[in-house]
Amino acid sequence: MSADAAPAYGVDSEVGRLRSVVLHRPGGELRRLTPRNNGALLFDGVPWVERAQEEHDRFAGVLTEHGVEVLYLADLLRECLALDEAREAVTVGVAADPRLGQTLGRELAAFLSGLDPERLAAVLVEGLTKEEFGPSSSLRHRMMRAVEFVVDPLPNTMFTRDSAVWIGDAVAVTSLAMPARRRETTLTGIVYHHHPRFADVPKLYDPSLEHLEGGDVLALAPGVLAVGVGERTTPAGVERLARKVFERGTIGTVLAVPIAQRRATMHLDTVCTMVDRDRMVIYAPAAQRLESYTITPDGDRIAIQGPRRFLDAAAEAIGVDAIETIHTGERDVVTAEREQWDDGNNTLALAPGVAVAYERNTVTNARLERAGVKVLTIPGSELGSGRGGPRCMSCPTTRAPLAA
Repeated sequence: MSADAAPAYGVDSEVGRLRSVVLHRPGGELRRLTPRNNGALLFDGVPWVERAQEEHDRFAGVLTEHGVEVLYLADLLRECLALDEAREAVTVGVAADPRLGQTLGRELAAFLSGLDPERLAAVLVEGLTKEEFGPSSSLRHRMMRAVEFVVDPLPNTMFTRDSAVWIGDAVAVTSLAMPARRRETTLTGIVYHHHPRFADVPKLYDPSLEHLEGGDVLALAPGVLAVGVGERTTPAGVERLARKVFERGTIGTVLAVPIAQRRATMHLDTVCTMVDRDRMVIYAPAAQRLESYTITPDGDRIAIQGPRRFLDAAAEAIGVDAIETIHTGERDVVTAEREQWDDGNNTLALAPGVAVAYERNTVTNARLERAGVKVLTIPGSELGSGRGGPRCMSCPTTRAPLAA
């Protein structure tokens, strides 16, 4: 697609009708997971790959059935890698890994340069073992076991929300905190900087900056962001993002929301997500505990107020009396914990009052339905082993403006 033919992009809320989204269908990278490495690669188990693919295909099917254009990251990447500039950028970036050393890094660059776009795209996501790479004259290579990776696999690539997030008409290629995920932004950066679809899209953020992940960034309403601060996103990352969006003039209020720094609540969207203009599904214990700091522009500085109760600050920021909350198990602590762990709060809104959720979270889904939210369920027994739900697995590039 030429830049002239590229569609307009923009996201000003979590619930405006979804028009276009980037997904990644899981593949060979999941086959790299073993009981020996799954923890380091941020999975809680070793998924059944074929079933995970079936589940993901059903997710994509639900989106297309509801008029959403599905763009696959692997396709976008492969198209970029047909361009010399993109190939060189990604080759240099991967080969510069200091763990490789000078000799193996140089040899890897030559190896990658000889691959066609399809094979190169596969290696960048699925990884490359010493055995697959072949002989080398480096000491690093000599001391590696055959199954060790010269290029690490990226099994978390299917969580496309984290490595990029759209804010208004601009995209932020984020700075991922966990070592197992940092190279994902090399791939998303290549796509957003080199693909003709996105050539003219303003870029808001850069992987070299303070840690900031898309799963922590919620567009509560036009002009209002909530950004979680916890295991993955730092206070410095929130401040940097706030300054950048204030400079562009697309956002007037940023709420910095501290969350527990643990696996179960790694991102703000594992705790709460918007399902309508002023309705939110939220982990019951968090409804009263969450606080936030309100950040607004103040000339060439920023003003910070708080902390105060998050739901009160959010309601004020979006201009409503109160945000209606739908809980995952209110007084039933055990059920609330189970469904939060299984991403019951991690829904993807397709329009106001319409959301995609994992079918396994029966209590939360029933609560949503009783509240008048239409729930489109998908299977997720294998996809969920990476601790991410429908929102985590999707990066919206276009939503209808909420006012429309």
